[in-house]
Amino acid sequence: MFKKILIANRGEIACRVIKTARRMGIKTVAVYSDADAGALHVEMADEAVHIGPAPSAQSYLIADKIIAACKQTGAEAVHPGYGFLSEKAPFCEALKQNGIVFIGPDVHAIGAMGDKIESKKLAKAAGVSTVPGYLGVIKDDEEAVAIARDIGYPVMIKASAGGGGKGMRVAWNDAEARDGFRSATNEARSSFADDRVFIEKYITEPRHIEIQLLADSHGNAVYLNERECSIQRRHQKVIEEAPSPFLDAATRKAMGEQSVALAKAV
Repeated sequence: MFKKILIANRGEIACRVIKTARRMGIKTVAVYSDADAGALHVEMADEAVHIGPAPSAQSYLIADKIIAACKQTGAEAVHPGYGFLSEKAPFCEALKQNGIVFIGPDVHAIGAMGDKIESKKLAKAAGVSTVPGYLGVIKDDEEAVAIARDIGYPVMIKASAGGGGKGMRVAWNDAEARDGFRSATNEARSSFADDRVFIEKYITEPRHIEIQLLADSHGNAVYLNERECSIQRRHQKVIEEAPSPFLDAATRKAMGEQSVALAKAV
């Protein structure tokens, strides 16, 4: 068990990690920017390290500053919370190179699941249900129209590296598929420096349900509660509810088992 961990996050998520670590007898290190000097997580932790100015791009998002804070305090592991550096494979790799444990998925898993095209391919190979679509490289808007016709309108055009509702366009006809391909490609290039997009069937009345997983370093994985995330604005969640009032026991079990299969595949 670790004697001391650093939490590379702030606010409520950092406070929750600190509370749990305290119950487990693990010392904690908080990091903070100028804006968070008086924050609760800084007060709660056993130690705190200042990592820069208020903008997160100059503090919480700089891997070198997190690693330096670990070395300064003797923290053996980093809990990334969510957001910030939690899904950055290069950060995970940098920690590994410095002998610091990343509390979360390994480099391969982060990379695989961060790329929507690759993750859908992995899901299919693992026998997990996926929305029908085309996962190859789409060379231009005319090919996008041909693929959309083949899938059947409406379709969703999505950035492979996307997140936060960006790089997503719904098309109900050829003209919208043409325009959607161009705009999704441009937004993906500017937001993620990766202009790859794919096309899948657009589900008109979906439920967005996420499955919580817990896995260890010995290959064991279990599914926990799910989150109902269907209340959205611009394809971004507004409210999460757990458990989902929509699922029955059989569907919950089937989704949970498929989620575990995908987790083990990556």
